[in-house]
Amino acid sequence: MRLLLIAYEFPPSPSPQSLRWTYLCRELAALGHEVHVLAPDLGGRTPGLPALPAGVHVHRSFPGPVRGILAVVRKGVQREAVRAAGATPYPIRPPRNWKQRVSEVVQKIAEYVHFPDIRGEWRPWGRRELRRVLEAVAPDVVISSHEPATTLELGLLAARRALPWVADLGDPVLASYTAPRWRRRARSLERAVCDRAALVTVTNPGAAALLRERHGGSAAIAVLPQGYDDRAVDAAPVADGAIFDPARLELLYTGSFYSFRRIDALLGALAHHPKTRLSIAAVTVPEAILAAAKAAPERIRLLGFLPHTAILALQRRADVLVNIANDDMTQIPGKFYEYLGAGRPVLHLGNGADPVAAMVGELRRGWACANTDAAIGHRLAALEAAKARRGLDEGLALGPEGVEEYGWSRIAARLDSLLREVAGATRAG
Repeated sequence: MRLLLIAYEFPPSPSPQSLRWTYLCRELAALGHEVHVLAPDLGGRTPGLPALPAGVHVHRSFPGPVRGILAVVRKGVQREAVRAAGATPYPIRPPRNWKQRVSEVVQKIAEYVHFPDIRGEWRPWGRRELRRVLEAVAPDVVISSHEPATTLELGLLAARRALPWVADLGDPVLASYTAPRWRRRARSLERAVCDRAALVTVTNPGAAALLRERHGGSAAIAVLPQGYDDRAVDAAPVADGAIFDPARLELLYTGSFYSFRRIDALLGALAHHPKTRLSIAAVTVPEAILAAAKAAPERIRLLGFLPHTAILALQRRADVLVNIANDDMTQIPGKFYEYLGAGRPVLHLGNGADPVAAMVGELRRGWACANTDAAIGHRLAALEAAKARRGLDEGLALGPEGVEEYGWSRIAARLDSLLREVAGATRAG
């Protein structure tokens, strides 16, 4: 089939939703589909992202005035970064340098103009290019990758042309972080998506239940979780300075930091465990982490930005991978599924009632721990002792058995079946 994906978050963006659809496009092309992608031209390149096969055709359009200017700047700035790519860490960028302060002001102002945020400025140019691509490609199915909500608004235009439309929601449109002024519009759009899409896909059962509670049970909703690269070959070089010390308990965190994802308790617990070190791979970290790393560089190591392939290689070498629960139970960090493919134990920090805690226990992939100084400290002491006796993996099931369903090839195969059902139902109707 000919598929058209509408995606704002797509390479060079390294976001979780971009990675999701990079992998899914790769796998759908491997299954024989002709995949077209409509995306804004955000400029530059990000090293280490999965390569797209020849069967994936990307149609770029102007992203809007603000992002357009940033794209021009990025193309120049990243030339040196691309040449120095490989696995070399990029320097940590302070979370609030002057450039970011300006960016924050611009984006805050844009929230009052563009729905749902600055990415909404792509709407008129995306709409124009969508009309052209629909005429040129004549897709059998159109897919919107959310976020941002702009891709759903464009998808509705395709649905009005009687084209079968699938909406892939990374999060509900109306989420805990939706700006107050846009909450009514977000709820209205979310309802329109449930009413008009031939299929809505979400990443976890909690999100599916929330949509049904808000908008009734008539929408066709399927759960397609985030995943891991089950075709990955561990050939990426390990970053300079990122070699793990066999004499220490080496923790690794490769996720993002948000106000609803708290690492304070872990930082506090580390102060009492000199035999444990936490390595963090992120380009921007909160001030609290910068201060903690400066105060105790022997216990907290900041690796900066690493290419995706280098991160995957590091995950396979760490003693323990750290995952932090979101406050919102309809959200499961995509990084957790990536961790499943690493074959290393996961230390999940949360309140014990979130879905990841249950999965960690059921799959025997690690330990769920209350996100408090005392509980984490107790667990670190046990893990230090286990490593000392070479028993860190005891009682765990860390092989691919039991988690194969979360491989991207398996998830794409399920999506393939769903897309064929959607296209078949449209033809029959």
